[in-house]
Amino acid sequence: MKSLKRGSIRAALCLTVAAGALGLLSGQASAKTLVYCSEAAPEGFDPALYSTNSTWDASSKPIYSRLVEFENGTTNLVPGLAESWSVSDDMLTYTFKLRPGVRFQTTDYFTPTRDMNADDVVLSFDRQYRTDNPWHQYVTGANYEMYAGMDMQATVKDISKVDDLTVKLVLSQPNASILSNLAMDLGSIVSKEYADKLAAAGTPEKLNSEPVGTGPFQFVGYQQDAVVRFKANPTYWGAKPKLDELVFAITADASTRMQRLQAGECHVAAYPAPADVPGLKADPNLVVMEKPGLNVAYLAYNTLTPPFDKIEVRKALNMAIDKKAILQAVFQDLGEVAKNPIPPAMWGYNDAVVDDPYDPVAAKKMLDDAGVKDLKMKVWAMPVSRPYMPNARRVAELIQSDFQKVGVEVEVVSYEWAEYLKRARDKQRDGAIILGGTSDNGDPDNLLSYFFSCAGVGGANMANWCHQPFEDLMQKARTTVDQAERAKLYEQAQLIFKEQAPWATLDHSTVSLPMSKKVSGYVMDPLGSHRFETVDIAE
Repeated sequence: MKSLKRGSIRAALCLTVAAGALGLLSGQASAKTLVYCSEAAPEGFDPALYSTNSTWDASSKPIYSRLVEFENGTTNLVPGLAESWSVSDDMLTYTFKLRPGVRFQTTDYFTPTRDMNADDVVLSFDRQYRTDNPWHQYVTGANYEMYAGMDMQATVKDISKVDDLTVKLVLSQPNASILSNLAMDLGSIVSKEYADKLAAAGTPEKLNSEPVGTGPFQFVGYQQDAVVRFKANPTYWGAKPKLDELVFAITADASTRMQRLQAGECHVAAYPAPADVPGLKADPNLVVMEKPGLNVAYLAYNTLTPPFDKIEVRKALNMAIDKKAILQAVFQDLGEVAKNPIPPAMWGYNDAVVDDPYDPVAAKKMLDDAGVKDLKMKVWAMPVSRPYMPNARRVAELIQSDFQKVGVEVEVVSYEWAEYLKRARDKQRDGAIILGGTSDNGDPDNLLSYFFSCAGVGGANMANWCHQPFEDLMQKARTTVDQAERAKLYEQAQLIFKEQAPWATLDHSTVSLPMSKKVSGYVMDPLGSHRFETVDIAE
Protein backbone atom coordinates (compact mmCIF):
# COMPACT_ATOMS: atom_id res chain seq x y z
CA MET A 1 0.00 0.00 0.00
CA LYS A 2 3.00 2.30 0.47
CA SER A 3 3.33 2.58 -3.32
CA LEU A 4 -0.14 4.12 -3.78
CA LYS A 5 1.10 7.71 -3.99
CA ARG A 6 -2.00 8.86 -5.86
CA GLY A 7 -4.23 7.58 -3.07
CA SER A 8 -2.14 9.39 -0.46
CA ILE A 9 -2.34 12.67 -2.37
CA ARG A 10 -6.09 12.28 -2.80
CA ALA A 11 -6.51 11.51 0.90
CA ALA A 12 -4.58 14.67 1.78
CA LEU A 13 -6.77 16.75 -0.52
CA CYS A 14 -9.90 15.26 1.02
CA LEU A 15 -8.61 16.10 4.48
CA THR A 16 -7.97 19.69 3.43
CA VAL A 17 -11.54 20.06 2.18
CA ALA A 18 -12.87 18.28 5.26
CA ALA A 19 -10.90 20.56 7.56
CA GLY A 20 -12.47 23.59 5.89
CA ALA A 21 -15.95 22.19 6.33
CA LEU A 22 -15.31 21.30 9.95
CA GLY A 23 -13.98 24.78 10.58
CA LEU A 24 -17.34 26.19 9.56
CA LEU A 25 -19.04 23.93 12.05
CA SER A 26 -16.69 24.82 14.87
CA GLY A 27 -17.93 28.39 14.67
CA GLN A 28 -21.26 27.20 16.04
CA ALA A 29 -20.03 26.99 19.61
CA SER A 30 -23.31 25.78 21.03
CA ALA A 31 -23.74 22.94 18.52
CA LYS A 32 -22.81 19.39 19.46
CA THR A 33 -20.95 18.08 16.43
CA LEU A 34 -19.67 14.55 15.94
CA VAL A 35 -17.22 13.77 13.16
CA TYR A 36 -17.13 10.22 11.82
CA CYS A 37 -14.14 9.27 9.69
CA SER A 38 -15.81 7.00 7.14
CA GLU A 39 -13.97 4.66 4.81
CA ALA A 40 -15.64 5.39 1.47
CA ALA A 41 -17.76 7.93 -0.36
CA PRO A 42 -21.47 7.18 -0.79
CA GLU A 43 -22.46 6.13 -4.30
CA GLY A 44 -25.65 8.16 -3.92
CA PHE A 45 -28.38 8.96 -1.39
CA ASP A 46 -31.30 6.81 -2.57
CA PRO A 47 -30.61 3.62 -0.58
CA ALA A 48 -32.82 1.40 -2.73
CA LEU A 49 -30.36 1.77 -5.61
CA TYR A 50 -27.33 0.43 -3.74
CA SER A 51 -26.04 -2.50 -1.74
CA THR A 52 -23.01 -1.28 0.26
CA ASN A 53 -22.96 -0.33 3.93
CA SER A 54 -20.69 2.64 3.18
CA THR A 55 -23.51 4.12 1.08
CA TRP A 56 -26.29 3.12 3.48
CA ASP A 57 -24.41 4.59 6.45
CA ALA A 58 -24.62 7.99 4.74
CA SER A 59 -28.17 7.62 3.42
CA SER A 60 -30.71 5.16 4.78
CA LYS A 61 -29.44 5.12 8.37
CA PRO A 62 -29.39 8.88 9.13
CA ILE A 63 -31.90 10.24 6.59
CA TYR A 64 -34.66 7.66 6.18
CA SER A 65 -37.02 5.44 8.17
CA ARG A 66 -38.75 2.17 7.32
CA LEU A 67 -42.10 0.55 8.12
CA VAL A 68 -40.31 -1.86 10.43
CA GLU A 69 -36.97 -1.17 12.09
CA PHE A 70 -34.19 -3.18 13.72
CA GLU A 71 -33.77 -2.37 17.39
CA ASN A 72 -30.39 -0.68 17.67
CA GLY A 73 -27.67 -3.24 18.32
CA THR A 74 -29.86 -6.28 17.61
CA THR A 75 -31.74 -8.05 14.83
CA ASN A 76 -35.03 -7.70 16.78
CA LEU A 77 -37.86 -6.10 14.83
CA VAL A 78 -39.67 -3.08 16.28
CA PRO A 79 -42.35 -0.74 14.86
CA GLY A 80 -41.11 2.09 12.68
CA LEU A 81 -43.28 4.14 10.36
CA ALA A 82 -45.83 1.37 10.80
CA GLU A 83 -46.99 1.45 14.41
CA SER A 84 -48.62 -1.98 14.02
CA TRP A 85 -49.38 -4.67 11.45
CA SER A 86 -51.50 -7.77 11.02
CA VAL A 87 -51.04 -10.93 8.93
CA SER A 88 -53.72 -13.00 7.22
CA ASP A 89 -54.14 -16.67 8.14
CA ASP A 90 -52.61 -17.78 4.84
CA MET A 91 -49.61 -15.47 5.48
CA LEU A 92 -50.08 -13.78 2.12
CA THR A 93 -51.51 -10.41 3.17
CA TYR A 94 -49.80 -7.95 5.53
CA THR A 95 -51.75 -4.88 6.61
CA PHE A 96 -49.70 -2.03 8.05
CA LYS A 97 -51.18 0.79 10.16
CA LEU A 98 -48.99 3.86 9.63
CA ARG A 99 -47.87 6.13 12.42
CA PRO A 100 -49.87 9.39 12.27
CA GLY A 101 -48.25 12.83 12.34
CA VAL A 102 -44.89 11.86 10.79
CA ARG A 103 -43.37 14.73 8.80
CA PHE A 104 -40.82 14.55 6.02
CA GLN A 105 -37.81 16.79 6.57
CA THR A 106 -37.89 20.46 5.65
CA THR A 107 -34.71 21.40 3.77
CA ASP A 108 -33.41 24.27 1.68
CA TYR A 109 -34.87 22.56 -1.38
CA PHE A 110 -38.16 21.09 -0.11
CA THR A 111 -40.90 21.98 2.35
CA PRO A 112 -43.57 19.30 2.87
CA THR A 113 -47.22 20.34 2.94
CA ARG A 114 -48.59 17.13 4.42
CA ASP A 115 -47.71 14.25 6.74
CA MET A 116 -46.22 10.97 5.56
CA ASN A 117 -48.97 8.69 4.25
CA ALA A 118 -49.70 5.52 2.29
CA ASP A 119 -48.89 7.18 -1.05
CA ASP A 120 -45.25 7.51 0.05
CA VAL A 121 -45.04 3.86 1.07
CA VAL A 122 -46.60 2.61 -2.16
CA LEU A 123 -44.21 4.66 -4.32
CA SER A 124 -41.18 3.51 -2.31
CA PHE A 125 -41.84 -0.14 -3.14
CA ASP A 126 -43.81 0.07 -6.38
CA ARG A 127 -40.88 1.71 -8.19
CA GLN A 128 -38.61 -1.21 -7.28
CA TYR A 129 -40.60 -3.93 -9.01
CA ARG A 130 -42.88 -2.28 -11.59
CA THR A 131 -40.83 -1.54 -14.68
CA ASP A 132 -43.57 0.79 -15.96
CA ASN A 133 -43.32 3.01 -12.88
CA PRO A 134 -41.73 6.31 -14.02
CA TRP A 135 -39.44 6.18 -10.99
CA HIS A 136 -38.11 2.72 -11.85
CA GLN A 137 -35.39 4.12 -14.13
CA TYR A 138 -35.20 7.74 -13.02
CA VAL A 139 -31.40 7.75 -13.14
CA THR A 140 -29.22 6.08 -15.75
CA GLY A 141 -28.44 2.50 -14.85
CA ALA A 142 -30.84 2.36 -11.88
CA ASN A 143 -30.52 -1.12 -10.44
CA TYR A 144 -32.55 -2.19 -7.42
CA GLU A 145 -29.91 -4.75 -6.56
CA MET A 146 -31.04 -5.64 -3.06
CA TYR A 147 -34.67 -6.00 -4.12
CA ALA A 148 -33.59 -8.33 -6.93
CA GLY A 149 -30.99 -10.12 -4.84
CA MET A 150 -33.55 -10.94 -2.17
CA ASP A 151 -35.83 -12.26 -4.95
CA MET A 152 -38.54 -9.85 -3.87
CA GLN A 153 -39.97 -9.88 -7.41
CA ALA A 154 -41.04 -13.47 -6.85
CA THR A 155 -42.43 -12.64 -3.40
CA VAL A 156 -44.33 -9.35 -3.73
CA LYS A 157 -47.53 -9.50 -5.78
CA ASP A 158 -48.93 -6.07 -4.97
CA ILE A 159 -48.74 -3.18 -2.56
CA SER A 160 -51.68 -0.80 -2.32
CA LYS A 161 -53.19 2.05 -0.35
CA VAL A 162 -56.25 1.20 1.75
CA ASP A 163 -56.53 4.69 3.20
CA ASP A 164 -54.07 7.45 4.11
CA LEU A 165 -52.74 5.52 7.11
CA THR A 166 -53.19 1.93 5.95
CA VAL A 167 -51.13 -0.07 3.44
CA LYS A 168 -51.78 -3.60 2.24
CA LEU A 169 -48.92 -5.80 1.03
CA VAL A 170 -49.94 -8.96 -0.86
CA LEU A 171 -47.42 -11.76 -1.42
CA SER A 172 -47.34 -14.35 -4.18
CA GLN A 173 -46.20 -16.93 -1.68
CA PRO A 174 -45.50 -16.98 2.06
CA ASN A 175 -42.14 -15.52 2.99
CA ALA A 176 -40.86 -16.14 6.51
CA SER A 177 -38.35 -13.28 6.32
CA ILE A 178 -40.54 -10.62 4.70
CA LEU A 179 -40.70 -8.34 7.76
CA SER A 180 -36.93 -8.53 8.17
CA ASN A 181 -36.56 -7.69 4.49
CA LEU A 182 -38.79 -4.64 4.91
CA ALA A 183 -36.56 -3.46 7.77
CA MET A 184 -33.55 -3.53 5.46
CA ASP A 185 -32.31 -0.45 3.65
CA LEU A 186 -34.35 -1.28 0.55
CA GLY A 187 -37.41 -0.51 2.69
CA SER A 188 -36.51 3.16 3.19
CA ILE A 189 -39.55 5.37 2.59
CA VAL A 190 -39.25 8.31 0.19
CA SER A 191 -41.64 11.24 -0.19
CA LYS A 192 -44.07 11.07 -3.11
CA GLU A 193 -44.77 14.77 -2.74
CA TYR A 194 -41.07 15.51 -3.16
CA ALA A 195 -40.81 13.08 -6.07
CA ASP A 196 -43.76 14.75 -7.78
CA LYS A 197 -42.11 18.16 -7.34
CA LEU A 198 -38.87 16.89 -8.90
CA ALA A 199 -40.71 15.26 -11.79
CA ALA A 200 -42.60 18.52 -12.51
CA ALA A 201 -39.30 20.43 -12.48
CA GLY A 202 -37.65 17.94 -14.81
CA THR A 203 -34.97 17.08 -12.22
CA PRO A 204 -35.86 13.55 -11.02
CA GLU A 205 -32.18 12.71 -10.48
CA LYS A 206 -32.15 14.97 -7.42
CA LEU A 207 -33.98 12.24 -5.50
CA ASN A 208 -30.55 10.57 -5.41
CA SER A 209 -28.47 13.67 -4.70
CA GLU A 210 -30.70 15.88 -2.54
CA PRO A 211 -32.49 13.36 -0.31
CA VAL A 212 -35.54 13.88 1.88
CA GLY A 213 -36.67 11.35 4.47
CA THR A 214 -38.20 10.98 7.92
CA GLY A 215 -35.07 9.80 9.74
CA PRO A 216 -33.19 11.23 12.75
CA PHE A 217 -30.85 13.43 10.69
CA GLN A 218 -31.44 15.48 7.58
CA PHE A 219 -29.10 16.09 4.70
CA VAL A 220 -27.22 19.41 4.58
CA GLY A 221 -24.65 18.92 1.83
CA TYR A 222 -22.07 16.71 0.17
CA GLN A 223 -18.62 17.64 -1.09
CA GLN A 224 -17.64 14.87 -3.50
CA ASP A 225 -15.30 12.28 -1.97
CA ALA A 226 -14.66 14.56 1.02
CA VAL A 227 -17.48 15.43 3.42
CA VAL A 228 -21.16 14.65 3.99
CA ARG A 229 -22.93 16.97 6.44
CA PHE A 230 -26.15 16.32 8.37
CA LYS A 231 -28.07 18.09 11.10
CA ALA A 232 -30.59 16.77 13.61
CA ASN A 233 -34.11 16.48 12.22
CA PRO A 234 -36.24 18.74 14.46
CA THR A 235 -39.45 16.95 13.43
CA TYR A 236 -38.15 13.39 13.88
CA TRP A 237 -40.95 11.05 14.99
CA GLY A 238 -38.66 9.11 17.36
CA ALA A 239 -36.45 10.17 20.26
CA LYS A 240 -34.69 13.42 19.39
CA PRO A 241 -31.00 12.93 18.50
CA LYS A 242 -28.55 14.23 21.10
CA LEU A 243 -26.21 15.54 18.40
CA ASP A 244 -26.89 18.79 16.59
CA GLU A 245 -24.53 18.12 13.70
CA LEU A 246 -23.15 14.92 12.19
CA VAL A 247 -20.25 14.99 9.72
CA PHE A 248 -18.87 12.12 7.65
CA ALA A 249 -15.24 12.94 6.84
CA ILE A 250 -14.43 10.52 4.01
CA THR A 251 -10.95 9.13 4.54
CA ALA A 252 -10.17 6.11 2.36
CA ASP A 253 -6.80 5.21 3.87
CA ALA A 254 -7.09 3.23 7.13
CA SER A 255 -3.85 4.58 8.62
CA THR A 256 -4.92 8.16 7.91
CA ARG A 257 -8.30 7.55 9.56
CA MET A 258 -6.61 6.35 12.73
CA GLN A 259 -4.14 9.26 12.71
CA ARG A 260 -7.05 11.67 12.46
CA LEU A 261 -8.83 9.93 15.31
CA GLN A 262 -5.78 10.08 17.58
CA ALA A 263 -5.22 13.74 16.64
CA GLY A 264 -8.79 14.56 17.69
CA GLU A 265 -9.89 15.48 14.17
CA CYS A 266 -12.65 12.89 14.26
CA HIS A 267 -14.46 11.18 17.10
CA VAL A 268 -15.23 7.76 15.58
CA ALA A 269 -13.19 6.03 12.87
CA ALA A 270 -14.21 3.02 10.78
CA TYR A 271 -12.27 -0.18 10.27
CA PRO A 272 -8.73 0.12 11.58
CA ALA A 273 -6.06 -2.15 10.17
CA PRO A 274 -5.87 -5.13 12.56
CA ALA A 275 -2.18 -4.42 13.17
CA ASP A 276 -3.12 -0.97 14.52
CA VAL A 277 -5.70 -2.23 17.03
CA PRO A 278 -3.27 -2.90 19.94
CA GLY A 279 -1.88 0.66 19.68
CA LEU A 280 -5.38 2.13 19.60
CA LYS A 281 -6.34 0.12 22.68
CA ALA A 282 -3.29 1.52 24.47
CA ASP A 283 -4.27 5.14 23.73
CA PRO A 284 -5.75 6.58 26.97
CA ASN A 285 -8.02 8.92 25.02
CA LEU A 286 -9.73 6.16 23.07
CA VAL A 287 -12.12 3.26 23.53
CA VAL A 288 -12.05 0.31 21.12
CA MET A 289 -15.28 -1.65 20.79
CA GLU A 290 -15.15 -5.15 19.33
CA LYS A 291 -17.81 -7.56 18.11
CA PRO A 292 -17.77 -10.73 15.98
CA GLY A 293 -19.26 -9.68 12.66
CA LEU A 294 -22.16 -11.42 10.92
CA ASN A 295 -19.97 -11.28 7.84
CA VAL A 296 -18.02 -13.23 5.26
CA ALA A 297 -15.30 -12.38 2.75
CA TYR A 298 -14.92 -14.34 -0.44
CA LEU A 299 -13.13 -14.79 -3.74
CA ALA A 300 -15.88 -15.24 -6.36
CA TYR A 301 -15.07 -16.98 -9.62
CA ASN A 302 -17.04 -15.96 -12.71
CA THR A 303 -18.69 -19.31 -13.33
CA LEU A 304 -19.95 -18.16 -16.76
CA THR A 305 -16.46 -17.95 -18.27
CA PRO A 306 -13.98 -20.80 -18.95
CA PRO A 307 -12.21 -22.40 -17.21
CA PHE A 308 -14.10 -21.22 -14.10
CA ASP A 309 -17.25 -22.89 -15.41
CA LYS A 310 -15.67 -26.20 -14.34
CA ILE A 311 -16.23 -27.29 -10.73
CA GLU A 312 -12.89 -29.13 -10.62
CA VAL A 313 -11.01 -25.95 -11.57
CA ARG A 314 -12.73 -23.93 -8.86
CA LYS A 315 -12.10 -26.68 -6.28
CA ALA A 316 -8.45 -26.87 -7.29
CA LEU A 317 -7.96 -23.13 -6.90
CA ASN A 318 -9.68 -23.25 -3.50
CA MET A 319 -7.19 -25.89 -2.36
CA ALA A 320 -4.31 -23.67 -3.49
CA ILE A 321 -5.22 -20.84 -1.07
CA ASP A 322 -3.55 -20.81 2.35
CA LYS A 323 -6.40 -19.19 4.26
CA LYS A 324 -4.72 -19.54 7.65
CA ALA A 325 -1.74 -17.56 6.39
CA ILE A 326 -4.12 -14.85 5.14
CA LEU A 327 -5.85 -14.69 8.51
CA GLN A 328 -2.52 -14.26 10.32
CA ALA A 329 -0.95 -11.80 7.90
CA VAL A 330 -3.94 -9.55 7.21
CA PHE A 331 -6.30 -10.02 10.16
CA GLN A 332 -3.74 -10.59 12.92
CA ASP A 333 -6.02 -13.51 13.84
CA LEU A 334 -8.93 -11.10 14.59
CA GLY A 335 -11.45 -13.48 13.07
CA GLU A 336 -11.60 -17.02 11.75
CA VAL A 337 -11.17 -18.93 8.53
CA ALA A 338 -14.48 -19.29 6.67
CA LYS A 339 -15.72 -22.59 5.29
CA ASN A 340 -19.35 -21.57 4.70
CA PRO A 341 -20.94 -18.52 3.05
CA ILE A 342 -22.73 -17.59 6.30
CA PRO A 343 -21.01 -16.91 9.65
CA PRO A 344 -20.97 -19.36 12.59
CA ALA A 345 -23.01 -17.01 14.80
CA MET A 346 -25.97 -17.18 12.40
CA TRP A 347 -28.70 -19.75 12.92
CA GLY A 348 -28.73 -22.39 10.19
CA TYR A 349 -24.93 -22.56 10.05
CA ASN A 350 -23.73 -26.06 9.09
CA ASP A 351 -20.66 -26.86 11.15
CA ALA A 352 -20.53 -30.36 9.65
CA VAL A 353 -19.33 -28.96 6.33
CA VAL A 354 -15.72 -29.98 5.63
CA ASP A 355 -13.57 -27.20 4.23
CA ASP A 356 -11.31 -27.58 1.19
CA PRO A 357 -7.86 -28.52 2.53
CA TYR A 358 -4.84 -26.40 1.74
CA ASP A 359 -3.01 -28.77 -0.59
CA PRO A 360 -1.02 -27.17 -3.45
CA VAL A 361 0.20 -30.54 -4.77
CA ALA A 362 -3.33 -31.94 -5.07
CA ALA A 363 -4.51 -28.60 -6.52
CA LYS A 364 -1.83 -28.72 -9.25
CA LYS A 365 -2.77 -32.29 -10.15
CA MET A 366 -6.47 -31.44 -10.30
CA LEU A 367 -5.76 -28.55 -12.67
CA ASP A 368 -3.60 -30.83 -14.85
CA ASP A 369 -6.32 -33.50 -14.89
CA ALA A 370 -8.84 -30.84 -15.95
CA GLY A 371 -6.60 -29.95 -18.90
CA VAL A 372 -5.84 -26.48 -17.54
CA LYS A 373 -2.31 -25.44 -18.49
CA ASP A 374 -0.64 -22.03 -18.23
CA LEU A 375 -3.76 -20.38 -16.82
CA LYS A 376 -3.60 -16.61 -16.61
CA MET A 377 -6.28 -14.79 -14.63
CA LYS A 378 -7.10 -11.60 -12.80
CA VAL A 379 -7.80 -11.29 -9.09
CA TRP A 380 -9.76 -8.13 -8.26
CA ALA A 381 -8.88 -6.31 -5.03
CA MET A 382 -11.25 -3.81 -3.37
CA PRO A 383 -9.78 -0.31 -2.97
CA VAL A 384 -11.48 0.26 0.41
CA SER A 385 -11.47 -1.30 3.86
CA ARG A 386 -14.57 -3.24 4.77
CA PRO A 387 -15.46 -4.91 8.09
CA TYR A 388 -14.90 -8.32 6.50
CA MET A 389 -11.77 -7.30 4.57
CA PRO A 390 -9.35 -4.65 5.91
CA ASN A 391 -6.78 -4.96 3.12
CA ALA A 392 -7.95 -6.66 -0.06
CA ARG A 393 -4.81 -5.69 -1.96
CA ARG A 394 -2.63 -7.64 0.47
CA VAL A 395 -4.98 -10.64 0.34
CA ALA A 396 -4.90 -10.55 -3.47
CA GLU A 397 -1.10 -10.54 -3.39
CA LEU A 398 -1.06 -13.57 -1.07
CA ILE A 399 -3.49 -15.40 -3.34
CA GLN A 400 -1.32 -14.41 -6.30
CA SER A 401 1.64 -16.07 -4.61
CA ASP A 402 -0.40 -19.16 -3.71
CA PHE A 403 -1.70 -19.58 -7.27
CA GLN A 404 1.78 -19.14 -8.71
CA LYS A 405 2.82 -22.28 -6.80
CA VAL A 406 0.29 -24.31 -8.80
CA GLY A 407 1.24 -22.77 -12.14
CA VAL A 408 -1.42 -20.05 -12.33
CA GLU A 409 -0.30 -16.54 -13.25
CA VAL A 410 -2.31 -13.78 -11.56
CA GLU A 411 -2.66 -10.09 -12.35
CA VAL A 412 -4.02 -8.07 -9.41
CA VAL A 413 -6.40 -5.32 -10.54
CA SER A 414 -8.43 -2.64 -8.77
CA TYR A 415 -10.54 0.42 -9.49
CA GLU A 416 -12.16 3.27 -7.61
CA TRP A 417 -14.89 1.85 -5.35
CA ALA A 418 -17.96 2.85 -7.40
CA GLU A 419 -16.28 1.74 -10.62
CA TYR A 420 -15.16 -1.50 -8.96
CA LEU A 421 -18.73 -2.34 -8.02
CA LYS A 422 -20.03 -1.39 -11.47
CA ARG A 423 -17.46 -3.51 -13.34
CA ALA A 424 -17.89 -6.39 -10.90
CA ARG A 425 -21.46 -6.93 -12.16
CA ASP A 426 -20.32 -7.55 -15.75
CA LYS A 427 -21.24 -11.14 -16.68
CA GLN A 428 -18.07 -11.30 -18.81
CA ARG A 429 -15.82 -10.13 -15.97
CA ASP A 430 -12.40 -11.72 -16.17
CA GLY A 431 -11.11 -13.83 -13.30
CA ALA A 432 -12.14 -13.76 -9.66
CA ILE A 433 -13.18 -10.91 -7.39
CA ILE A 434 -12.61 -10.24 -3.70
CA LEU A 435 -15.73 -8.99 -1.97
CA GLY A 436 -17.92 -9.93 0.94
CA GLY A 437 -20.86 -8.85 2.97
CA THR A 438 -22.45 -8.44 6.35
CA SER A 439 -25.95 -9.71 7.01
CA ASP A 440 -28.60 -7.02 6.63
CA ASN A 441 -31.21 -8.72 8.81
CA GLY A 442 -29.73 -11.74 10.64
CA ASP A 443 -31.68 -14.24 8.54
CA PRO A 444 -29.70 -16.83 6.50
CA ASP A 445 -31.92 -16.11 3.50
CA ASN A 446 -30.50 -12.60 3.37
CA LEU A 447 -26.93 -13.68 2.64
CA LEU A 448 -27.64 -16.90 0.74
CA SER A 449 -30.31 -15.50 -1.55
CA TYR A 450 -28.51 -12.21 -2.05
CA PHE A 451 -25.23 -13.88 -2.97
CA PHE A 452 -26.55 -16.80 -5.03
CA SER A 453 -30.09 -16.28 -6.34
CA CYS A 454 -30.55 -16.80 -10.06
CA ALA A 455 -32.26 -13.39 -10.16
CA GLY A 456 -29.02 -11.86 -8.85
CA VAL A 457 -26.85 -13.03 -11.77
CA GLY A 458 -25.33 -9.93 -13.32
CA GLY A 459 -25.94 -8.09 -10.04
CA ALA A 460 -25.31 -9.12 -6.45
CA ASN A 461 -24.49 -12.70 -7.48
CA MET A 462 -20.83 -11.97 -8.23
CA ALA A 463 -20.11 -15.62 -9.10
CA ASN A 464 -22.92 -15.53 -11.70
CA TRP A 465 -23.79 -18.96 -10.32
CA CYS A 466 -27.34 -20.13 -10.93
CA HIS A 467 -27.77 -23.70 -9.70
CA GLN A 468 -31.34 -24.99 -9.67
CA PRO A 469 -31.03 -27.46 -6.74
CA PHE A 470 -29.68 -24.62 -4.59
CA GLU A 471 -32.35 -22.22 -5.87
CA ASP A 472 -35.10 -24.74 -5.06
CA LEU A 473 -33.85 -25.06 -1.47
CA MET A 474 -33.85 -21.29 -1.07
CA GLN A 475 -37.41 -21.03 -2.35
CA LYS A 476 -38.57 -23.82 -0.05
CA ALA A 477 -36.82 -22.34 2.99
CA ARG A 478 -38.30 -18.92 2.30
CA THR A 479 -41.85 -20.27 2.33
CA THR A 480 -41.36 -22.50 5.39
CA VAL A 481 -42.56 -20.98 8.66
CA ASP A 482 -40.89 -23.30 11.18
CA GLN A 483 -37.35 -22.02 11.89
CA ALA A 484 -35.97 -25.48 12.73
CA GLU A 485 -37.14 -26.78 9.35
CA ARG A 486 -35.74 -23.73 7.61
CA ALA A 487 -32.39 -24.30 9.34
CA LYS A 488 -32.21 -27.86 7.94
CA LEU A 489 -32.80 -26.56 4.43
CA TYR A 490 -30.07 -23.96 4.79
CA GLU A 491 -27.71 -26.64 6.09
CA GLN A 492 -28.38 -28.65 2.92
CA ALA A 493 -27.80 -25.55 0.82
CA GLN A 494 -24.36 -25.07 2.37
CA LEU A 495 -23.40 -28.63 1.40
CA ILE A 496 -24.38 -27.91 -2.21
CA PHE A 497 -22.41 -24.66 -2.12
CA LYS A 498 -19.31 -26.46 -0.91
CA GLU A 499 -19.66 -29.14 -3.57
CA GLN A 500 -20.12 -26.60 -6.37
CA ALA A 501 -17.50 -24.10 -5.11
CA PRO A 502 -18.58 -20.87 -6.82
CA TRP A 503 -16.43 -19.07 -4.22
CA ALA A 504 -13.39 -19.55 -2.12
CA THR A 505 -14.68 -18.57 1.32
CA LEU A 506 -11.96 -16.56 3.05
CA ASP A 507 -12.85 -15.27 6.51
CA HIS A 508 -15.36 -14.14 9.11
CA SER A 509 -13.83 -11.15 10.86
CA THR A 510 -14.02 -9.57 14.28
CA VAL A 511 -15.04 -5.93 13.83
CA SER A 512 -13.13 -3.29 15.81
CA LEU A 513 -14.38 0.27 16.19
CA PRO A 514 -12.21 2.89 17.93
CA MET A 515 -13.66 6.14 19.21
CA SER A 516 -12.93 9.05 21.49
CA LYS A 517 -13.78 8.63 25.17
CA LYS A 518 -15.89 11.76 24.75
CA VAL A 519 -18.39 9.66 22.76
CA SER A 520 -21.22 7.94 24.61
CA GLY A 521 -24.31 6.01 23.57
CA TYR A 522 -22.77 4.32 20.55
CA VAL A 523 -24.06 0.76 20.00
CA MET A 524 -22.22 -1.60 17.67
CA ASP A 525 -24.56 -2.98 15.04
CA PRO A 526 -24.32 -6.73 14.35
CA LEU A 527 -25.51 -5.91 10.83
CA GLY A 528 -22.40 -3.83 10.14
CA SER A 529 -23.97 -0.38 9.94
CA HIS A 530 -23.08 2.82 11.78
CA ARG A 531 -26.02 4.52 13.50
CA PHE A 532 -25.75 7.80 15.39
CA GLU A 533 -29.28 8.59 16.57
CA THR A 534 -28.47 7.51 20.16
CA VAL A 535 -24.95 8.95 20.27
CA ASP A 536 -23.84 11.88 22.41
CA ILE A 537 -20.53 13.67 22.79
CA ALA A 538 -19.12 15.52 25.77
CA GLU A 539 -18.63 19.25 25.26
